[in-house]
Amino acid sequence: MSTDFRVWAPDAASVRLLTQPDDVTHALTRGDDGWWAPDAQAAALSEVQRYGFLVDGDGPFPDPRSRRQPEGAHGLSAPFDPASFTWSDGDWRGREVLGHVIYELHLGTFTPEGTLDAAIGRLDHLMRLGVAAVELLPVNAFNGAHGWGYDGVLWFAVHEPYGGPEAYQRFVDACHARGLAVIQDVVYNHLGPSGNHLPKFGPYLGTGSNTWGEAVNLDGPSSDEVRRYIIDNARHWLVDLHVDGLRLDAVHALHDSRALPLLEELAAAAAGWEAEVGRPLTLIAESDLNDPRLIRARERHGYGLDAQWDDDVHHAIHANLTGESSGYYGDFADLGALAKVFQDGWFHDGSWSSFRQRHHGRPLDPEIAFRRLVAFAQDHDQIGNRAAGDRLSAQVPDELIAAGAALVLLGPFTPMLFMGEEWGARTPWQFFTSHPEPELGAAVAHGRTREFAQHGWDPALVPDPQDPATFTRSKLDWSELERERHRRLLAFFRRLIELRRDIPVDARAVEVDADASRGTFSFVRGHVRVSALLRGGALELGGGVGVLASFGAATGPAAGSGTSESIVLTGPGVVVTRAA
Repeated sequence: MSTDFRVWAPDAASVRLLTQPDDVTHALTRGDDGWWAPDAQAAALSEVQRYGFLVDGDGPFPDPRSRRQPEGAHGLSAPFDPASFTWSDGDWRGREVLGHVIYELHLGTFTPEGTLDAAIGRLDHLMRLGVAAVELLPVNAFNGAHGWGYDGVLWFAVHEPYGGPEAYQRFVDACHARGLAVIQDVVYNHLGPSGNHLPKFGPYLGTGSNTWGEAVNLDGPSSDEVRRYIIDNARHWLVDLHVDGLRLDAVHALHDSRALPLLEELAAAAAGWEAEVGRPLTLIAESDLNDPRLIRARERHGYGLDAQWDDDVHHAIHANLTGESSGYYGDFADLGALAKVFQDGWFHDGSWSSFRQRHHGRPLDPEIAFRRLVAFAQDHDQIGNRAAGDRLSAQVPDELIAAGAALVLLGPFTPMLFMGEEWGARTPWQFFTSHPEPELGAAVAHGRTREFAQHGWDPALVPDPQDPATFTRSKLDWSELERERHRRLLAFFRRLIELRRDIPVDARAVEVDADASRGTFSFVRGHVRVSALLRGGALELGGGVGVLASFGAATGPAAGSGTSESIVLTGPGVVVTRAA
């Protein structure tokens, strides 16, 4: 199998290619564009098992565009040809993701084995649940055996402990065979602290920094090739590996002052790839900006992305389910905040943010459909970045989990679930790392404890991210589904998703009512009315309501009945009825 042994190293005086098993080095020749290429004999090498580059005598380093890293982020690269895989998804024409249910999962903790092949064995569960798309947390190669994946350093390679790139292709193929789209979470705003050899090759990093370290060079000298590196990486996932969409991590942390922003360039490229592959490709941004330009059409001077995460919906739901009002939950602690996000899309639309101590956001464009906002009651960040990594199931009763689910799954947004949420998983999802360098591991653990202590958390609650038990505790316990309380929640989630299918995808929430005195929140969307009792004593619905689903202590007609009796919730919970 031949491999493209060219590499970009614009400032290097010499670059040599090391190949194994022969352990021979080959001189590369520099072109005017800063790319180094082997001579014809080296370029034709076909029996290479491992290879790397020596830059000005240092190294060897893995290929910046390596497709496979069998020995990890510091090891040599291995040839891998994505085109050698025999796909069975020739009839797959994709599916609409926005407006339908996305399921977010982390491969290392989704199954006991923590592999792509093991995850295939759980896809039928997702089919029965009724989701439309699987969103994988980052799978690119990072240093260490396990971690969240956001410290990736080789963006083209699939983390080997998950099974490597061919296992990834098997997973995508298996999803498509079941009608499931695949969204891949990618990180273009920073690189991890260990195994990042890109600066040895060229100016991949800029002069600024963000929360996680040095920023990627998107607008400085030689940034054309760095941007090309990112665009080519996106193409690798969407075209070579048949992925249906990308979730773009923390785009607000991208340092990009150019007139043509990287995100707009990426959106234009993806539009061209759609015609090439014959299926829709979806770009979803994670953003803290509440800026509609991200999802505004390029023709209207927007970036042209398809959707963005809506943290305001999460904050409003979480604060009103749990009663938490510290930190960024402060502005969301009453039912009026919940009503605003359902009516306006997000809460901070130019309003004062007490957490930021400034005004924040701007109004959503009237023509932008709410399905272009991804909403959730739980996700990896909002669970894992709590001191103890505790889920809603550790904070509120099942009745309030069900109420939150009804708001997300029947609301006007694109709903997303976090793995295990559908059965009220009791396992935490904590922050875990496996940095092989003792100094780095100790610094990460110390920094995390210090950060939470500064915000008033008991340091004893913060698990050591380097302790293997922290990772093990975070794995889903599928045996929970043998217990009645978990099966009951799962059945309710399935029913909500079933009801969602019959609601027009762009139907807005109307008749939104938040009654703080009674602790109730309700809305109508399509043919359903959702009535939730989040606090207080009781909620009574009048006769002739036609119950479609309910969860909580209730008296009155059963779900699916058409009787004229009234129904009363005598404690926290939710009732879904047919709208008049």
